[in-house]
Amino acid sequence: MSTKVQVTRPTKIELARLKRRMRLATRIQKIVKDRLSILIMEFLQTVKECASAKEKLLADFKEAYKALSVTTGYHGYAFLEKELLASEMAFKINTITRNVAGVRLPVFETEEMDALSFSVRNTADTSSLIDNSVTLSRKCLKAIIELAELQNSLELLGAEINKVKRINNALEHIVIPGLDATIKYLTMKFEERDREEIARLKYVKLLIEQREAYAY
Repeated sequence: MSTKVQVTRPTKIELARLKRRMRLATRIQKIVKDRLSILIMEFLQTVKECASAKEKLLADFKEAYKALSVTTGYHGYAFLEKELLASEMAFKINTITRNVAGVRLPVFETEEMDALSFSVRNTADTSSLIDNSVTLSRKCLKAIIELAELQNSLELLGAEINKVKRINNALEHIVIPGLDATIKYLTMKFEERDREEIARLKYVKLLIEQREAYAY
């Protein structure tokens, strides 16, 4: 059962003010529902992308592990470790944001350093197996960053969806029903008062007519 809104003075001015609040609450609820729909659509799309990114990451890890196993068997663990350390590449992650229905979602962009800043290794003593392992390892790193971006977006979208749902539920089940019940109550009260006033006026008119008839 909806709870009526507390009204300090039950006047027609107050009734008009409640009707304006009702129209405003209805418009706000429509905006909130539209925003909730956009957020849910974005959330579901991000879930699909996240699942695809996880599959891609697992496939990349599997491929990189196989390449590292083959390279280790060919060159030996100590030589491979030395070459991989020599192949380390400095990079940084730039973070920008994109706006989705008022939610700022992160976008991670990796920025690799120039080729001149890479560690130099002796390519004469190495094979294409090490180059392939290095390439696949960097591919895995980029896949991890992509998955981190999507999972971060999921957390932000999920939190915002719960927040918007609470607002929508408050409007739908508390604010709007309360306003509606109060408007109906005041409308019935004023209609009843108007009927009483009309009946009183008719009675007074009848008394006046009777008095005038007796006067003649």
